[in-house]
Amino acid sequence: MHDSRLLTEARLDRFITERLKPALYRDTVALTAEVWSAPGEPVTFAEATAQQYSPFSNGTAWGRPWSTSWFRVRGVVPQAWRELAEGADAAVRIELVFDLGFDGGQSGFQSEGLVWGLDGVPIKAISPFNAAVVVPMDADGRVDVFVEAAANPDVGSDWSFTPTTIGDPATAGDQPTYVMRQMDIALFDVNVYELVSDMEVLRGLMRELAPTSPRRAQILAALERALDVLDPHAVSATAAAGRAELAEVLARPASASAHVLHAVGHAHIDSAWLWPVRETIRKCARTFSNVIVLMDANPDFTFACSSAQQLSWMKEYYPALFEKIREKVRGGQFIPVGGMWVESDTNLPGSEALARQFIAGKRFFIEEFGVDNEEVWLPDSFGYSGALPQIVAAAGSKWFLTQKISWNETNVMPHHTFQWEGIDGTRVFTHFPPVDKYNSDLCAPDIHHAERNFRDHGRATMSLLPYGYGDGGGGPTREMVSIVERTTSLEGSPRVVHSSPRAFFTAAQQEYPDADVWSGEMYLELHRGTYTSQLATKQGNRRSEHLLREAELWAATAAVQGAHAYPYDRLEKLWHLVLLQQFHDILPGSSIAWVHQDAERNYAYIAGELEELIATSLRQLAGDGERTLVFNAAPHERNGVLALSASGNSERPEADGSAASRDETGFILQNDALFVRIDERGLVVELIDLASGRDAIPPGEVGNLFQLHRDTPTQWDAWDIDRHYRHVYTDLTAVDSIALGDDGCSVVVERSFGQSHLVQTISLSSGSGQLDLTIELDWHETQKLLKLAFPLDVHADRFSSEIQFGHIERATHTNTSWDVARYETSAHRWIHAGEPEFGVAIVNDSTYGYDVTRQERSGGGAFTLARLSVVRAAVFPDPNQDQGRHTLRVGVVVGADIQDAVEAGYRINLDERHVSGAAVNAVDALFSIDNSGIVIETVKLAEDRSGDVVVRLYESLGRRSTATLDAAFGFDEVVATDLLERATASGAGPALSVSGASVSLSLRPFQLVTLRFAVGRS
Repeated sequence: MHDSRLLTEARLDRFITERLKPALYRDTVALTAEVWSAPGEPVTFAEATAQQYSPFSNGTAWGRPWSTSWFRVRGVVPQAWRELAEGADAAVRIELVFDLGFDGGQSGFQSEGLVWGLDGVPIKAISPFNAAVVVPMDADGRVDVFVEAAANPDVGSDWSFTPTTIGDPATAGDQPTYVMRQMDIALFDVNVYELVSDMEVLRGLMRELAPTSPRRAQILAALERALDVLDPHAVSATAAAGRAELAEVLARPASASAHVLHAVGHAHIDSAWLWPVRETIRKCARTFSNVIVLMDANPDFTFACSSAQQLSWMKEYYPALFEKIREKVRGGQFIPVGGMWVESDTNLPGSEALARQFIAGKRFFIEEFGVDNEEVWLPDSFGYSGALPQIVAAAGSKWFLTQKISWNETNVMPHHTFQWEGIDGTRVFTHFPPVDKYNSDLCAPDIHHAERNFRDHGRATMSLLPYGYGDGGGGPTREMVSIVERTTSLEGSPRVVHSSPRAFFTAAQQEYPDADVWSGEMYLELHRGTYTSQLATKQGNRRSEHLLREAELWAATAAVQGAHAYPYDRLEKLWHLVLLQQFHDILPGSSIAWVHQDAERNYAYIAGELEELIATSLRQLAGDGERTLVFNAAPHERNGVLALSASGNSERPEADGSAASRDETGFILQNDALFVRIDERGLVVELIDLASGRDAIPPGEVGNLFQLHRDTPTQWDAWDIDRHYRHVYTDLTAVDSIALGDDGCSVVVERSFGQSHLVQTISLSSGSGQLDLTIELDWHETQKLLKLAFPLDVHADRFSSEIQFGHIERATHTNTSWDVARYETSAHRWIHAGEPEFGVAIVNDSTYGYDVTRQERSGGGAFTLARLSVVRAAVFPDPNQDQGRHTLRVGVVVGADIQDAVEAGYRINLDERHVSGAAVNAVDALFSIDNSGIVIETVKLAEDRSGDVVVRLYESLGRRSTATLDAAFGFDEVVATDLLERATASGAGPALSVSGASVSLSLRPFQLVTLRFAVGRS
């Protein structure tokens, strides 16, 4: 027997598809068109409209990949249509409808357009599923507009992860990409649209209800009655009758216990990914134009925008659109959220950089819109640092939202709403939308999944639902808004209400004041390859962060000493560029080749600008003379030069303090601290700390071992390192050559493997307990991962990794499924594994990915195997990822505690600077501190350009500490502030005691402190 219900549903589906949707437009009139194609990069409206246009017709191919074509389209709206459309309650609207050649795939991953009025003001965007524009016409019905059409190729929205060359404009080809299918004036039937919306909401709800549900049967019966009264040959004339049959089932209210979904429109626009930054700017203009049109038509509709950078672009490139955004912000519909410059990665940016994401972002929102964000909005970053709660709180925010942890491969987070506690004990109220996506179209499966999936029923009744086409932009559509209107109170459905992040968090926190606590990092059990992909981009970021530290430090020192003015504007511009490139698909290395080529060019520009700023400041500080000064920007003394200062009398060890020699077994490096034996394969077989007599290399093991792994992720190539990479690998033990270095204190090893080659210099500095490794790599592998392994003879079930403003401990064992899943982790400048009296740190200047495991030791017990991920060779989205030459430095610090690790991490990333021709013998530090465990991270002048001096410091060892901070300049007052340099409330900051030029501090473990010294106000 056939199931009559299935037959009815099939009838319904076909009727909607074949009868109702084709009747949405009663009639169409073709527009006439002309075209001009920009020869290179996009141009302004004024430049485009001044060109000579050629005739163009439907059915014509247009647009080579990444190109822009401008169409001038004209037409006349029939007089009869205009008469039908008059009045606010008219049953028809006149629209322009375009099909640029959409392929049916995702919105934002293919061709897109922006319609401009003749006045140069954007009207609305054109994209798949949102291709209609309310017609702009004069009094005689004449239409005359420009369409800026972007022929963006689909780089891979089918997620087949097939290597493609179209992500690089040099190899993308020059054949037309799309065929224009439609450019019409159309008569839109409002009643048919409302009928389609009614039917689709009810059809979706019906399919989510149990087969035996009375409510399901009622809806099905009502839909069948509607089909009966609708005339398939006269849909417009019978649409009202069809809606009448559905009115009663649509009017039945939701139950009192229905879950409440706070629907917030948004468009998670990736600031670069499968398109370059320049295209993101246009995507933002298109998306924001769309949502302003929706706001005009729907006063309850709200839209959240999370990136200050994107709004800054609108201010710069689309000022008329930006003014419309300002107006909608004032009206409460356009909602700046998140308070960050971009939706950045949170694992890889350094301490100050992650703080600056909030400083720059919140300053922009406050200055431009008068909005001080209290929520952080990061739906798609690849894991969340344990330092983030403190940074969020220090920025003046208190709520946090993400979606990405729902992507975990192994473990499910136990709550959707909870308190998240960071490494210093700070907590922020946090929410994971249970819809499990950040680009929902509000279809019934999404909203019902959100209700069923919510893990805090019984203690909480609401969740947030972000909706709108995202990643590539587009945002919400009128169809999505119609769903909210119909599901605000609908029996059998969760309640879906227009809302805002602030409204949701305020209500959720009030109803759930005793939420459970999650402590420490929120590690994403996916996308572990992002710690390593695109090494050159990561090196550019690391270098930029430390150059910015130096530039601000020396510029502030020179400004306070009256040597020269502080370069506020240049530093702000450079910070903004660095922050942009920390976006969660740029710095993690998961974008097309074009994006990373741009990033590398930007980093070269940043380095040039900062080197010039640093050189200018150092010369001003040094004066002109005949001395030589050594500047130390690190927060700890080194080689006799105090932290943050310069000296001409550095106490350097004698040049012959370390030496290299050769014997019958290989090579020996030795100084007063270490004895190192290297065999003929270039492998470290002994690494002895002379103070303790302990060998850091376990018996029978070798260090400095490069291992080449097969790296073929199941799907997300550049993003993922799958656990099965460990199954197939080769130890790189063969050498082309090995010899003593010319400097007399190093060994140089050359290796070839596959199509690649590396030269490694192994050296010891005089008096140093650190073995230095410089790697020059010419990399030409495909789908391979290069690891550098150091077995360490320490018994440690946990190891420490540097993160922002502190460090985190992770397991070396696999006791739990959470430990198993954490098989590749991120760290900044160092990791450390140790026993109570002996440890080893590994420091670096470039890399972020590590795996640290316990291994069985010959003769019993266990040792720790620490491995750095050096470089990868994924094939999607950039098929040439990481190909070419790279240089990086690694250090192995033997007999190290955490303090040693912290200091070595700064040293390897902040070289000393030698300035000859100096007039002075020393430059005093602006600040000095008597506790080396409390680190001065930043010295700068205040953001408000008052001339006040700001110092940011943190407790680095994870212990309660006191210290005295001395200032080398006169000041009127010192106050503890938040990151935006606003005085903290009484009791909210650290306890301060000021005596003369000294400030006494008491800090909890990992506490972050910002102090502002008022200068010249008395």
